[in-house]
Amino acid sequence: MKKIGLIGCGMIAEKGHLPAIKQVPELQIYALYDHNFESAVKLQQHFSVPHAYKTEEEFFSSDIDAVVICTPAPVHYKNVLDSAKAQKHVLCEKPLAMTEKEMLEMEKVMNDAGLQFYIGFNYRFSQSSIDIQRLLREQAIGEVRLLRLIYNWHLHGKWEVNKDGERVDTPLRSGRMDEGGPLVDCGVHQIDLARWWLKSEVEWQHGIGVWLDTYEAPDHVYLHMGHGCGAHTKVEVSFSYNATSRDPRTHFLYELIGTDGVIRYNREEHSFELRNSHGTQYLPWNPEKSFVGMYREFVNALATGKTGDMPTARDGIIVSRIARTATEEAIRNRDKPSSKNPSSQLTAADVHVLSDPEEIPIDYIDLPMKPLEIHEGHPSFSSPLQPIKSKRDGKKSS
Repeated sequence: MKKIGLIGCGMIAEKGHLPAIKQVPELQIYALYDHNFESAVKLQQHFSVPHAYKTEEEFFSSDIDAVVICTPAPVHYKNVLDSAKAQKHVLCEKPLAMTEKEMLEMEKVMNDAGLQFYIGFNYRFSQSSIDIQRLLREQAIGEVRLLRLIYNWHLHGKWEVNKDGERVDTPLRSGRMDEGGPLVDCGVHQIDLARWWLKSEVEWQHGIGVWLDTYEAPDHVYLHMGHGCGAHTKVEVSFSYNATSRDPRTHFLYELIGTDGVIRYNREEHSFELRNSHGTQYLPWNPEKSFVGMYREFVNALATGKTGDMPTARDGIIVSRIARTATEEAIRNRDKPSSKNPSSQLTAADVHVLSDPEEIPIDYIDLPMKPLEIHEGHPSFSSPLQPIKSKRDGKKSS
């Protein structure tokens, strides 16, 4: 049995990694560390983990075989170098680091130490993703020409109330946007799937951004990639889709289009189907990600020393390069605000919230709501609220 140490006891650890590790008999979650020791103790008790440590030194000198890194992206660089120094294999959350220079150094240090180094692209391990790879290998839709991969969502909502009673962007949103935005944070899964499914590298990419928010990075991104095999991939990913809606919903879709049919996967519909010249097959639907599947493959990699389908640090570097290059291109080519193009100047801070305060979800129930003057001729606006002024207006991310 391999003993696993996990560093960073936040939401992704609690909801994703730790429950999955507990379901893999060949693994034991043996030790936890977080800069907030209380968080580590809380998860230690909940998941019956033998050890929670107050210092990194104690954590890395414990009897663990591998480290799972769930800290924020800016800390990954230090975590991986510490793991290499302690002679521990690593599975790191995405993105590997904030810059490609750091990623390349992390890869080199781990390789020089003779250690295995993987990235958490867990979408590969959904049974539906595995089935798509098999169908493409069997040429079920002929020659693949186009992939449409869409993930538009709200990042768990835009706002929270600070200690002064002001509505501000959540730390989750501000952190993810400052780290690069939706393509760098979430769209990397879709980029990885396209490379993995097609077994073909991306030869060029083009990124277009749309700004509903006030960060430097776009909060809604379109990515077009050209693969060496001649296929094209279109990725659309958003952090602002229904981010201010009282009743948010997401839109998650895969469509793979070939010379003889289409494979279509829709998360919200729980539908997965193959349509080609032979007819239609309705395939078993599975959630879009599988932490358990990833850890089963991780066990095999640790036991055999063979990568298998585990996404490597090299995969992480290539995918992050594509995502960051496309995002930087979108920022450079950002359209200028004008009266003829209002979408480029409209931000969430300019949008009126029109919900009935009595029907606002419990998360927002204590928000300050100052009524606007009711305008004659607009009876539907019977209880409008003041526009929210963003604390980030006019500021760029550092």
